Amino acid sequence: MQSVEDKVISRIYGRGRGSVWTPADFGDLGGRDAVDAALSRHARQERIRRIARGLYHYPEKHPLLGEVAPSIDNIAKALAGRDHSRLLPSGAYAANLLRLSDQIPARVVFLTDAWSRKVNVGALTIELRRVGPKRVAAAGRTSGLVIEALRYLGKDHVSRKRLEPLLELLSENDQRQLAEDIRLAPEWMQGYLKYIAGEKA
Repeated sequence: MQSVEDKVISRIYGRGRGSVWTPADFGDLGGRDAVDAALSRHARQERIRRIARGLYHYPEKHPLLGEVAPSIDNIAKALAGRDHSRLLPSGAYAANLLRLSDQIPARVVFLTDAWSRKVNVGALTIELRRVGPKRVAAAGRTSGLVIEALRYLGKDHVSRKRLEPLLELLSENDQRQLAEDIRLAPEWMQGYLKYIAGEKA
């Protein structure tokens, strides 16, 4: 019969390198004390890395650079838990992902319909911010990312010229979905979204 320690590392290896975990991800394998002890032991033996309190990473290894830091998305998904909550990048991070800003934020915000949480990983702060259902209705879709990026840039700093990169970045499917999701956006940006979607505003 496998020990909790063996079950924990087996699950981690099964997910593969780059994965990020919290103790809650192993709640079905044993009591919290046993899971915490297993994770601590695997971290001491350098099978995994503890990257923040209650947050563990099974690092990828680059032949020249060594261990690769976990992705922001993987950290956010681990923080959101196993309840299938929705996550939507927001603020400067959303604008950066769409190449509308060169700023690399030290504080990354994801909107969620789950509980608010915050964690510091090195110099980076990742925050899950609970919002109403409408705000995350387009989570998981490029349209949601576009709406949040424009919200971050602000009404006075958005123009068709500034949004031109999105015309090449978005696929036809993305544009069709954006046209359907315009109703989720503030009124001031809807004309810009129609432009990005290829419609006449």
